[in-house]
Amino acid sequence: MFREINCITIGGEEAVRKVIEETPVAVFVNGRHLTTVILSPGGFQEFITGYLYTEEIARTVDDIESIRVEDNRISVLTKNPFRRGSVKKTILSGCGGSVSYIDAQKLPAIRSDLAATVPEIEAAIAALPRSGRLETVALAGGGRIIVCSNDLDRHNALDRVIGHGLKSNLEFSRLTVLSTGQVTSEMVRKCLVANIPVLVSTDLPTALAVDVAKEAGLCLVGSAGTPDMAVFTHPERISGIEGG
Repeated sequence: MFREINCITIGGEEAVRKVIEETPVAVFVNGRHLTTVILSPGGFQEFITGYLYTEEIARTVDDIESIRVEDNRISVLTKNPFRRGSVKKTILSGCGGSVSYIDAQKLPAIRSDLAATVPEIEAAIAALPRSGRLETVALAGGGRIIVCSNDLDRHNALDRVIGHGLKSNLEFSRLTVLSTGQVTSEMVRKCLVANIPVLVSTDLPTALAVDVAKEAGLCLVGSAGTPDMAVFTHPERISGIEGG
């Protein structure tokens, strides 16, 4: 995921720095171009499986007939070859959150009675491998990391771990998502589609993410792994805290 690049320091000396690689990948569904995404190299099978699921293009793994991965192209055939892929955007945010639109009627609600514990969250966050300059997202259960992924973008990393979960027949309603970076409304939407009841981040959620999570039954935990860890929505999903 890194490549060594020659450069000149401010002091005029030759140097080599490791920089993050990024790959533009065109996604085609049933022969039609759906979108082009920027990904870290590798793991495209898991990414596209999770992406099609969280964008509600494929409701199960069985809806996907085949996936062909080439250098900069992912070609997908669904069981219905005449279906035209279209990316649903239930939640849209403008730059800096200045413009937003929420179609509340299309947001699924969480269906789970999971109540995670504070020690489980703390143990999972402590075990979360940090990649430095890449974003990290993981699925965890019972304080244990089940699958972890790194990417330039934490939304892509979330699709990757969801794709792994689909391929492995994981029960999302019993799991927690762990993430580095700020939690956005789009990450909340993806968790709602997958029916993942708890989303924990080392950073804070956006205000829109809090609003959407509160409405749909998703528990948001921010600043995990620090003394400032706090539950922003649905504290009843975290046992062992006041108000839970």
